[in-house]
Amino acid sequence: MSGGASAASQPRLVLATRNQGKLRELRELLRGQVPGLDVDTQVVDAASLEAPDVVEDGVTFEEISLKKAHAVARHTGLVAVADDSGLSVEVLGGAPGIFSARWAGRHGDDASNLQLLLDQMADVKPEHRNAAFVCAAAVATPAGEEHVELGFLAGTLLTAPRGTGGFGYDPILQPHGMHVSVAELDPEVKNSISHRGTAFRQLLPELVRLLAGSHDDASGGGR
Repeated sequence: MSGGASAASQPRLVLATRNQGKLRELRELLRGQVPGLDVDTQVVDAASLEAPDVVEDGVTFEEISLKKAHAVARHTGLVAVADDSGLSVEVLGGAPGIFSARWAGRHGDDASNLQLLLDQMADVKPEHRNAAFVCAAAVATPAGEEHVELGFLAGTLLTAPRGTGGFGYDPILQPHGMHVSVAELDPEVKNSISHRGTAFRQLLPELVRLLAGSHDDASGGGR
């Protein structure tokens, strides 16, 4: 870090992503939770600290999120947070799962991934179309401490996309107890029930503890 930067503006937490939407969500989750933490300047993304991309070769959401968090923590010397998420379909034995973003073969091709899954589920009866979004949110420190939490949003797979909000498989998952797809939800409602929001809210106490400890060390309280 630059020696000319004031302590008040130096990063204290890095999110292992280049997704600005995720960064905004984490900042809002932490706002007012940690004394002395300026979330707008001290909570940053991996790109701002030139952290390298991490090969996502784990076999569970937890493994992948922890690997990303540890790699970024080691590279930056900061407390790091990462997440990994996807769609788990009951009749497919949990697939697409960790392969959700590349189910049709090319990473990030949402339209093809969604259409392939709809085709695979075309003849499946409504009572067997249970599915859930899953998110693993992890935090790691440069010293090797780690913690991970899981969040879920369960529902039923629709037979055709509905709604224009969200991304990925949002247009074809109808949360249990609702009559709309995730893509039709108001963003605030979606954030309040989403798998990612749930996982990060469960992670928050550990994250706050680690940030409080890193602040004590940086200010000399640990000496």
